[in-house]
Amino acid sequence: MGTFKIEGGHRLHGEIIPQGAKNEALQILCAVLLTPEEVVVNNIPDIIDVNKLIDLLKNLGVKVQHKGKGTYSFMADEVDLDYLQTAKFKKDGRGLRGSIMLVGPLLARFGKGYIPKPGGDKIGRRRLDTHFEGFIKLGAKFRYNREEYFYGVEAEKLKGTYMLLDEASVTGTANIVMAAVLAEGTTTIYNAACEPYLQQLCKMLVRMGAKILGIGSNLLTIEGVGQLSGTEHTMLPDMIEIGSWIGLAAMTRSELTIKNVSWSDLGLIPDAFRKLGIQVEKKGDDILIPKHDNGYAIHNYIDGSILTIADAPWPGLTPDLLSIMLVVATQARGEVIIHQKMFESRLFFVDKLLDMGAKIILCDPHRATVIGHDFKSTLKATTMVSPDIRAGVSLLIAALSAKGTSIIHNIEQIDRGYENIEERLQKIGAKIERV
Repeated sequence: MGTFKIEGGHRLHGEIIPQGAKNEALQILCAVLLTPEEVVVNNIPDIIDVNKLIDLLKNLGVKVQHKGKGTYSFMADEVDLDYLQTAKFKKDGRGLRGSIMLVGPLLARFGKGYIPKPGGDKIGRRRLDTHFEGFIKLGAKFRYNREEYFYGVEAEKLKGTYMLLDEASVTGTANIVMAAVLAEGTTTIYNAACEPYLQQLCKMLVRMGAKILGIGSNLLTIEGVGQLSGTEHTMLPDMIEIGSWIGLAAMTRSELTIKNVSWSDLGLIPDAFRKLGIQVEKKGDDILIPKHDNGYAIHNYIDGSILTIADAPWPGLTPDLLSIMLVVATQARGEVIIHQKMFESRLFFVDKLLDMGAKIILCDPHRATVIGHDFKSTLKATTMVSPDIRAGVSLLIAALSAKGTSIIHNIEQIDRGYENIEERLQKIGAKIERV
């Protein structure tokens, strides 16, 4: 189990470039299975979760070539379907939540897809019903081995249909879209997710020859085609990492420039931080966070009532940033309610912040009230364990702002989502080392 040793209380300065988007990468890499032709993907983040998925593809027989930093080519012309029945696949597939999105492409192209119950963050229930209900509506037969927690879908030929999703699941929508592009006839998906990363997947599929209308909306119409060709694709910058660096700059009262953020794909993120009183300045396609020498004050609603920041499906605020915003609020001027609607275990890391001296009332599994210190007192260093990716980096941000030396164990959780994080933070002046 890896450990970070962090000496907090230092101001940072400089530029930081966000990595490629983790959540986009997991979708795009699964999509390479839809064609036997070469697919080149750029700006792939070098993180544990993505590297695990690349290894899964290699084990499936996909020819993978590393072309340079962040660039790989994939050719799925000799896929080994027998691997899906092996004990190794059942073990490897469990270690990665994104492995569920292998099923749609495999089902569409080869008529069968299998997956063990995927792992990932322990942040609450993350059901798979939307995925498999979509496949069943397309004509697949579903089976589930309860003893091995092993899912399977099979179909001689998928047929387009109308479906209203029970939730706007991003991975569920991606999986169903990848199955539908090779189905016979027209598929209409209502209440589809429309996140920028899902839009990126759809645009890539269109370049490969798919016919998709309504990209960017919650109503997708897909006319199935007989086959797809190769293409080249470049990942967006990771909006969650961008939000993490905004929070880091505010908490350490540092001037930071976040480069090449793709402003048009950030949605409500800049305004959500502005509601916490943070200056988020647009400089071309960069974000400048100036020094907040006088701190930052949380806005109230126009009637004077306390602000609530809550997650919602896109174009609402992504749930992955609420942990960051909660930490940032601990040093704000004022109070805020953080309402994490989607996952009932994601706020359970606040006990570590309480140990550091934060003023937080955990109202229930989904809501926390934060009373900011306004930098009149600093958080205190402590020893803690990272429970998941986003809570882990939130605790890291808290430690970098705290007085004294903090220890964070289980940093593999952070490595799952953040590329070479200590090296990149060291370059802007952070006192952090991997022990």
